[in-house]
Amino acid sequence: MTEYEFSGKTVEEAVQLGLKTMGLTLEEVNVAVVEEGKKGGLFSKGVPARVKLSKKCTDGERAVAFLDGMFDLLGVTATTELEETEENTRINVITNNNYALIGHRGEVLDALQVLAGAVANIGREEYKRVVVDCENYREKREQTLKRLAEKLAEKAVRLGRKVSLEPMTPYERRIIHATLADNDKVKTVSEGKEPNRFIVVIPNNLKPGAERSERRGGKPCFDRDRKGGFNRDKKDNFERKDRKGGFNRDDKARASGTPRAKRQPYFGTFLGNSNDVKKEDQE
Repeated sequence: MTEYEFSGKTVEEAVQLGLKTMGLTLEEVNVAVVEEGKKGGLFSKGVPARVKLSKKCTDGERAVAFLDGMFDLLGVTATTELEETEENTRINVITNNNYALIGHRGEVLDALQVLAGAVANIGREEYKRVVVDCENYREKREQTLKRLAEKLAEKAVRLGRKVSLEPMTPYERRIIHATLADNDKVKTVSEGKEPNRFIVVIPNNLKPGAERSERRGGKPCFDRDRKGGFNRDKKDNFERKDRKGGFNRDDKARASGTPRAKRQPYFGTFLGNSNDVKKEDQE
């Protein structure tokens, strides 16, 4: 913040001189009085009044100044472009090291946006939205999420089962919800708690018993019943593996929750203690 010093016979005169020189109004500047000034007397010399004037920063300019300091701490060379309206503030960051400021799926950029928004809204009664973007990343990410939403909605309808997305930020979840809001074949709900809250796409043609959800990538999400056992879908997996020799009958019984049958006496040839075999034969 650049300060300019002005002097006059009085403080008011010094301030008016400064406003005229800077081309600003009193509401647009910060005034700091350096010297009140004194009138000269018969045996004393007068002292002029001195003031320092500086232009007030807007909410957006205050946020930009904060980001510039953060860039220095991160060791990143970047410049900013500020676009400020009554409704919101948009700050575009230009740098050669995009990933350092964007991070994995925008994590760093989101953090900078939260902090810049907090700084810009200091002293405000109504919150003003601040958007921090880097090389048009926000728009590109939004288009990617829209395509993903449409693709997973088609998958949910095709399979007749729920499809769960990975955890997302509130901003990204709003994009998914808005994209599928007019889709008459599916509905979307948010589940879980922050920061692991995610969206589930539910098709209207949900198949009976298909309560598990398909994770992105096709991996099923297994649920457990109230007693801690696997649900029906998990039991089906045991049965399928049993046919291939992966699990024996006892494993399948444990998976289904049914008690294991009592082991039957062995009547084959025993090569160990012959006395035990004779006792079994006699019984």
